[in-house]
Amino acid sequence: MSTAFSAFVDWPFAPLTERLVTRALQSLPDKPSEVGSDLTSLNKSRCLQWSSYDSIDHDLTLANPTTVLSSSYTIRKALIRKHFLHRCIHSYTVKNPHSILSSTVPKTWDIDISYADELEELWSDDLWDLGNELDAQSESETKKWWILKPSMADRGMGIRLFDSKDALRDIFEGFDEDTDSENEGENDSLPGDTSVFTSQLRYFVIQEYLHNPVLIDPNEVHTTGSENEPIKSDLQGHKFHLRAYCIASGDLTVYLYKRVLALFSAVPYSQPGTATDLDLRPHLTNTCLQNDHDERNVRLLDELVGCQLLSSSNEAHFTDSDKNSLIDQMAEILANTFEAAVQNPVHFQALPNAFELYGVDFLVTQESAAGTGALQAKLLEVNAEPAIEMTGPRLTWVLEDLFKAIADTCVEPFFRNHHPRSTSEEKEPKKADEKEVLLRECYKRQRWA
Repeated sequence: MSTAFSAFVDWPFAPLTERLVTRALQSLPDKPSEVGSDLTSLNKSRCLQWSSYDSIDHDLTLANPTTVLSSSYTIRKALIRKHFLHRCIHSYTVKNPHSILSSTVPKTWDIDISYADELEELWSDDLWDLGNELDAQSESETKKWWILKPSMADRGMGIRLFDSKDALRDIFEGFDEDTDSENEGENDSLPGDTSVFTSQLRYFVIQEYLHNPVLIDPNEVHTTGSENEPIKSDLQGHKFHLRAYCIASGDLTVYLYKRVLALFSAVPYSQPGTATDLDLRPHLTNTCLQNDHDERNVRLLDELVGCQLLSSSNEAHFTDSDKNSLIDQMAEILANTFEAAVQNPVHFQALPNAFELYGVDFLVTQESAAGTGALQAKLLEVNAEPAIEMTGPRLTWVLEDLFKAIADTCVEPFFRNHHPRSTSEEKEPKKADEKEVLLRECYKRQRWA
């Protein structure tokens, strides 16, 4: 029996994604009968919508659970909005205090604020605990920092560091000024700029700034075709975060793509300085904020093996054991995060006829103050429609394998399992191949009778 289906593919602002999707569909044993960017012209009786969230006809998805497959869940704010994610995880860890999330998510507060003047009320309410820490810090020689993130901004926009109540107030007063200049058309973004528009403000999270990041020099990474090795005395520690690609499928299985990226800051790391003269470049590792988008700042986690841990005091090196431990941690963190999300059905609803690719960011820390302890992955955020265009040509093959694995794991089984079948026709067992090896199943939702 035919498993033919049409494919709606439309990524207006992500040409690389569109190309990867089209190529992945063409690699399937049963290719789509037609592919187009105009949904109205396609046969919608059996249809795949592998498109940006805004392009998808979500009503069509909800009305046809066995014949229409979409590349995004309709409701998933519990994961992709920072303040919703914090509330979701907080609720989960209160009920499950032994969850890995209790120790792998930075201390976080979420706030709803429109103007700087509203801070005074927050210090006596939602930010009471943080205010006490800041007040105690003003009389201590040990200084801690906190990081402010707009909940609905992405690509590093609006991120700020502060170490006092006054510094936080200055930040919000600066946002107020940005609002005025936006209305006058003076807020054009520049490369590396972290300003945000008013529509992306109001909801924020404040997280404890982690002072013990693992540092590696990306120039030490040995890549295919490299000719020169750096002189060890010239190595400089750069902060980085891991970008793990996670695929959620149906209702609900979660996979971790084993080829994890390491995204480095372009500037060597230094501890935060004064709030009035704070250079964010050593602290922000978002690829979109690097002025030259140098591919040297995007590496594979596998490529870091053998590099010196410049945050360590004993000249330790990143090992295969470290890499495998981090992947194990990320898989467990993802499992607990999605389990927390499905327990919040108002803000996350897993559909049997949907799948979605997320870019999940982790910071790697070394738990010993001397830099000699085990490496630990800390969950930072979950991103829908990750900016894969910023990965660069050198690692495009990683993305090609990722999208082919999504097609094999999420698309092909859906249309194979839901096509009309005669009583004598038997379902062929799925053969194990390289795509399955690349995807590690880390969570499967339990269904109770």
